[in-house]
Parts: sequence; C-alpha cells; structure tokens
Amino acid sequence: MSTIKTTTLSTLDGTATVPVNTVVNGSAKAWVNFNGTGTVAIRASFNVTSITDNGTGNYTINFTSALADANYAVSTGGCYLDNNTVERNFGVTTESFATSSVKILSADMTTGSALDVAVVSASIFR
Repeated sequence: MSTIKTTTLSTLDGTATVPVNTVVNGSAKAWVNFNGTGTVAIRASFNVTSITDNGTGNYTINFTSALADANYAVSTGGCYLDNNTVERNFGVTTESFATSSVKILSADMTTGSALDVAVVSASIFR
C-alpha cells in the first residue's frame, strides 16, 4: 500500500488549486451541525470557525476560510427537539450572504415568529 501526502491539488497547467482537505471532507465548501438553543455550540463542522447567536432563531455561520465570492448556495435544516418527540412546523432559511459568513434564520412556520431550534444544520456549496 502506498500513501501520497500533499496539501494542495492543482490542475495540470497550474491555473487552479484546491486544498486537499476540501476533497477529503467532501464537495461542500463548508458545513455545520450545531445546537441552536441555550448556549449555541458546534457539534461538528468543516470550514466553520464559529456560530454567532444574533437573537432568537437568528444565527451567523462564520467560515474559517473565506469563499471566493458570495454567490453560493446554502442548504439548511434542523430539528426542533433533540429527541424529536414534539412535532412543530418550522423552517430554516438564509437571510444574507457574505464571503466570510452566512446568516440564517429559523422560525415557526405557523405563526411566523422566530424560534430557537435544538439541531441546526447548513451546507454551503459554490
């Protein structure tokens, strides 16, 4: 068995490069699963340095390495309770895009009011 170790992959002509960790960790430029209630805390992530709690149901995901531009896609989801015993119609959506962060909101879809969610997840693709 052989092992090749490198930190960067590049095209044959050298015009484009990508860190090996991007390939190893998947095609998403960043992803995160975090606790959105009480003290916000990251459970697992890739290219996410921290989460900022901006208030009820309002979070900013801060990237470790900035993206090339703010033209990326965000896929969000979550679970109202960790054990998923109470059904609640809620949604998680994107509010604003920046190269170093993305702001997302979670809300009760019936009332429209902001809602802290026990499990919040987001994947960022560019």
